[in-house]
Amino acid sequence: MKAPAHILFDFDGTLIDSAEGILASLKQALKIAGVTAAVPLERQLIGPPLRTTLARLSGSEDVALLDQLTLNFLQDYDQFGYQRTQPYLGIPEMLQSLRSAGISLRIVTNKRFTITHKFLNYLGWLPWFTGVHSLDETTPPAINKSTLVQRVLTERQMNTKHTWMVGDSIEDRTSAKENSLRFFAAQWGYGSAADNTVTILTTPMQLVETVNLAITAGL
Repeated sequence: MKAPAHILFDFDGTLIDSAEGILASLKQALKIAGVTAAVPLERQLIGPPLRTTLARLSGSEDVALLDQLTLNFLQDYDQFGYQRTQPYLGIPEMLQSLRSAGISLRIVTNKRFTITHKFLNYLGWLPWFTGVHSLDETTPPAINKSTLVQRVLTERQMNTKHTWMVGDSIEDRTSAKENSLRFFAAQWGYGSAADNTVTILTTPMQLVETVNLAITAGL
């Protein structure tokens, strides 16, 4: 097991739990538009693209309505909803420990670039990260997370043998596999990344322990 020089982290569901803020802003988006939710506002809604979620919530495919609901959501979430975000227990300590060990930390996320930076500023985490990367960071946007990870690895000339990735979703696991990265499944999130081919983390500090073991081994 080679020690990492870099670790790529998924953001939502891995480092932070933004479910409360997302659900609150979805509720407000419907309220402003005078729309009654067609399905319950529950955590299970979180994950698909925003427009898909709004179509399911409103029970409508009307383009004008979905445009309005999207605008309502973004305005509320960017001003108020993001402040309801909570880090998972042990995440700040994990990030601090990894940075103290001299490891370069980067975020690779499907979230918008601007709101991700807003989160990090709000939480005071920006100094811990060497880079923050999102699908919409470039024009045109990356088509998926695997493509985003590939671009980050190439542009930063990162050796895949010394780069690990941590996430909570199948998409994260696939992105790591397609880019030949060792992957760790964060079980505290609300994704489904774990299978018998990856290392499963039940607590954030387990990642620190694994890094320390690799460093001690001198690999």
